[in-house]
Amino acid sequence: MSKINRDDIQVIAQNSNWSEGGVAKFLEEHVYSNKPSWRKFLSLLLLGLGISFSTAGIVFFFAYNWAQLHRFAKLGLIEGLVVLVFLCLFLIKTSPLFKKTMLVGASVLVGVLWAVFGQVYQTGANAYDFFLVWTLSIAVWTLISNFSPQWVVFIVLINITLILYAEQVAHDWDGALLSLLLFAINSLFLLAFLVLPRFTQKKDYPAWFTSLLALTVVTIGTVGVSGGIFDKSSPSFVLLLLSTIVLFGAGIRYGLKIKSLLYLSIIPFGLIIICCAFLLNISEDAGMLFAIGVFIIASITLLIKTLLGLQKKWNT
Repeated sequence: MSKINRDDIQVIAQNSNWSEGGVAKFLEEHVYSNKPSWRKFLSLLLLGLGISFSTAGIVFFFAYNWAQLHRFAKLGLIEGLVVLVFLCLFLIKTSPLFKKTMLVGASVLVGVLWAVFGQVYQTGANAYDFFLVWTLSIAVWTLISNFSPQWVVFIVLINITLILYAEQVAHDWDGALLSLLLFAINSLFLLAFLVLPRFTQKKDYPAWFTSLLALTVVTIGTVGVSGGIFDKSSPSFVLLLLSTIVLFGAGIRYGLKIKSLLYLSIIPFGLIIICCAFLLNISEDAGMLFAIGVFIIASITLLIKTLLGLQKKWNT
């Protein structure tokens, strides 16, 4: 049974002789956020904002003073900042969360360092080379820290690198092949983060992190298949379609198993979009557009009704 919430308390209070004082006390102790919870939330919020604004300030400092700085000053300042961050990590006694958050900031500074290096020496490299080197530079940090925001930065860099490589180097790649590779990479990351904690006896990754990855996988699969429907000549489309069907089916089964409405909402919504693309590929006349509109209304209504029924069933 899931954790009791405010609606459950209201239903129980209406159908019992539970006093108002008892209800208020229970809500205060078990439902409402207490002072330690708010203090922790504000601490994390201010920490994240502080690191983000500090990193953004450094980036804008170099952008504004670029012409006035000597090349050695540009490289020396950014390298000194990276070294300073690591000195703080090893010398300052603070919480592991604070150190890992500083490491995320250092990872962004590494990207700034490589960008400055490329501008100073005019290497002439492609944009994907920059993101590839940036990704490789923080790979060890990501594995050692095993910190969810750090993983987000790392995975985003991998996706950007692959997209830029397809645009600048692999001109023979079509959209379906790129979507297939992105879908496979992000799916492997998602499966790893969901399965590995069970075998390594480590703490599960935060729900927001796995949910973000799941949303990314569903988005890539939906966009890739929808675009591939209009380009049947691509041989990669068949593999993408089969992979999407298998992963979407596994995602729905997993959502039912863990009682997660996220998987049971984003996957059917993606399937609705794919079906609309299939119908639109058949015909683009007014009658088909009307049929697609009716299909969207009916399918979303059915989806919402099903989700509400599942939520009610799981809460009882």
